[in-house]
Amino acid sequence: MSVIAVGTQYLLRGARPLGAEPVDMLIRDERIADITEPGAIGGSDDVIEIDATDLIALPGLVDLHTHLREPGREDAETVKTGCAAAALGGFTAVHAMANTDPVADTAGVVEQVFRLGQEAGYCDVHPVGAVTVGLAGKQLAELGAMADSAARVRIFSDDGKCVHDAQLMRRALEYVKAFDGVIAQHAQEPRLTEGAQMNEGAVSAVLGLQGWPAVAEEAIIARDVLLTEHVGSQLHVCHVSTAGSVDIIRRAKERNIAVTAEVTPHHLLLTDDLATGYDPVFKVNPPLRTKADVMALREGLADGTIDIVATDHAPHTAEDKDCEWDAAAFGMLGLPTALSVVVQTMMGSNEGPAGLDWAAVADRLSIAPARIGRLPDHGRPIAVGEPANFTLIDPGATWVVDPKNFPGPSRNSPYTGRTLPTKVVATFLRGVPTVLDGQLQW
Repeated sequence: MSVIAVGTQYLLRGARPLGAEPVDMLIRDERIADITEPGAIGGSDDVIEIDATDLIALPGLVDLHTHLREPGREDAETVKTGCAAAALGGFTAVHAMANTDPVADTAGVVEQVFRLGQEAGYCDVHPVGAVTVGLAGKQLAELGAMADSAARVRIFSDDGKCVHDAQLMRRALEYVKAFDGVIAQHAQEPRLTEGAQMNEGAVSAVLGLQGWPAVAEEAIIARDVLLTEHVGSQLHVCHVSTAGSVDIIRRAKERNIAVTAEVTPHHLLLTDDLATGYDPVFKVNPPLRTKADVMALREGLADGTIDIVATDHAPHTAEDKDCEWDAAAFGMLGLPTALSVVVQTMMGSNEGPAGLDWAAVADRLSIAPARIGRLPDHGRPIAVGEPANFTLIDPGATWVVDPKNFPGPSRNSPYTGRTLPTKVVATFLRGVPTVLDGQLQW
């Protein structure tokens, strides 16, 4: 892709919306002003022309689950570096989880994160509010105040910790109904995972590491599905990781219970046998599971049981990650590699379901997360009059993952040295390129 003129508008030559036939797209005043047959729009001095031949246009990706670490852990990530990583991955909006320091459990903190996102400019940042004060699981946080704040919070989660008290979970589900909010649950029964280090199974037994049973996740999901049905509210299940969880969610949807779910890219690709080298880069919460779980997750994403892919982008410093396994922090980088991993597992794999075409990829990575996250200007069709939030990708490209090229200070990518398919070439946010030729624009 190359820029061949200078101006204030953008004319994309030969882009393929959702993999369809090539078109020319004119971007003006933050929107898609025109879509025509190739060559139908003439060039002019005030238009930047971009050769998008063979590039696929997707609506800007939306991440419902990102850890930006600011305030409090700017040594691992800042809102600005996280937003830059998001733009390089094709994202135009992210939801920033609440486990910062201080915790995002008040209107003041979520407004701070929201403002930092506006200042960064690479993508829209929508703070996720904590469900409980200090993520302590004892008392509801200021849900209404956060919803009424300038950040207009609609997703609430104690992610990193589970809202394990059933009565408190019920009250949260009831409370958010007043403003069309969503409770996003980190499903982990704490009594079943005390000291757990990895998936409970054959590999944990061989390695002598404390196991993390699948039932610890599944029991919370089953309980919360029933609570959601009773209350008539909206539940979102974070980072589903087991075949049993997929089955519970599938049955809940058959009963028309208002539950949605996400899977991370790493749970679609990586398995617990990677722990055999005791490399803490593969230590994550929930843990990497078995090949059977991976196949069930892929099938669930393909058939719509799992609604979306969310990165759970979790940056950590070398001090927190480059140490012995039991002392290392849980978490992996995810924003720059998410689309490529989804393509590899759901479009290019010979194993499991031959699940997704480009329209379905757009749904799982943009349209559905924007709908769940209550973002009306994202996940929109690539059509005349729509906001110009989109990404251009090269489906034939491959690239070798090197975290040293990522914007933030953290390097804990589980894909380091791997060759992944599909490369983000450009990202546009409200008609302004945040990425061109694979490079950040400021």
